[in-house]
Amino acid sequence: MMLCFCCRLVDLDPEPVTVVEGGSRDGPVSGRPHGDLCRLRSSSLEIKEKEIREKGSEILREQLDAAKMELKLKDKECERLSQVRNQLEQELEELTASLFEEAHKMVREANVKQAGAEKQLKEAQGKIDVLQAEVTALKTLVLTSTPSSPNRQLHPQLQSSGSRGSHRRGVGHIRTNSVGTAFQTSSGKPEPSTVSIQSVATEEREMDSVLFAEFLLWREHPSLDRSSAFLSRVYREDIGPCLSFTRSELSQLVQRAVENNSLTIEPVAMSALPMVKASALECGGPNGFRASVETKCALSGLSRVCQHRIKLGDKGSYYYISPSSRARITAVCNFFTYIRYILQGLVRQNAEQIFWEVMRLRREMTVAKLGFYLTDQG
Repeated sequence: MMLCFCCRLVDLDPEPVTVVEGGSRDGPVSGRPHGDLCRLRSSSLEIKEKEIREKGSEILREQLDAAKMELKLKDKECERLSQVRNQLEQELEELTASLFEEAHKMVREANVKQAGAEKQLKEAQGKIDVLQAEVTALKTLVLTSTPSSPNRQLHPQLQSSGSRGSHRRGVGHIRTNSVGTAFQTSSGKPEPSTVSIQSVATEEREMDSVLFAEFLLWREHPSLDRSSAFLSRVYREDIGPCLSFTRSELSQLVQRAVENNSLTIEPVAMSALPMVKASALECGGPNGFRASVETKCALSGLSRVCQHRIKLGDKGSYYYISPSSRARITAVCNFFTYIRYILQGLVRQNAEQIFWEVMRLRREMTVAKLGFYLTDQG
């Protein structure tokens, strides 16, 4: 626009006038060539302006295309990020729901376990109360029992023969005495010489220092472990010989049951026994009959009047035993029962009194091994 304006200004200039002689004026001499030059200049400027416009338009178009492409890329990125956000939100919701469900499940399980634990606690407390009552009763019995004046409730074998009778115990041991008012032979006849309980309680005695030292060493850490010198000697000198029967395999089972406190000794039922030959009543004879005739003892293999039977554990078979075998087993059971009282802290006596009671029980095993035993009268 400025160029056109300049051209127009140039065109307005007065053309040169030629003065002729005589004072007359002639027209312009070079007016046409000058106008053509201006037009050429104007057209060239228009062409350049057009080229500039086209180049500017092309540059703007390229920038616009680049901006559009960048915008499309940003739109795609925004769409992708939006999808990622939606996916994360969905996963977060699912995880939250899963966590809440798992938390509720754990709470339910904890409540169930707590209820079960509370129930078991109540049952255990009830059992503890019962056991504490039993322990108190046992302590009372043990505290009132001494070697010189034994408690007759704790030692029923010391009661009179009329009041004793035959009795049955559950799983555990029947305590009996191997020495007493009358020693008898295997045939059941009393020997002429008798020894009273009072004489045994007042007899003279002298402590063996080696045995007492072994006992004191064991009493510091009492247990049923046979590795101690005290129990090792008792097993070697008393328990082993006392439970050594002809039927060695069954003897080992009996000793194991005595050690585990799972041996049951019970009298045979009072119903009549059919008249059968002795050979028909072998080890583990018919249940529920009174052995009023001679049967074979399961431990010794000899034909004897077997009025008692033993069972090893809760599910074992019954084995009929002779009075002599019963006396030997009960003597060992009495020893283990007293040792267990010591382990449970039920014996409240000094070391010397406990030692002499252990020696008395060892003597019972020795006497029973030699064949002396007591029988129930009546």
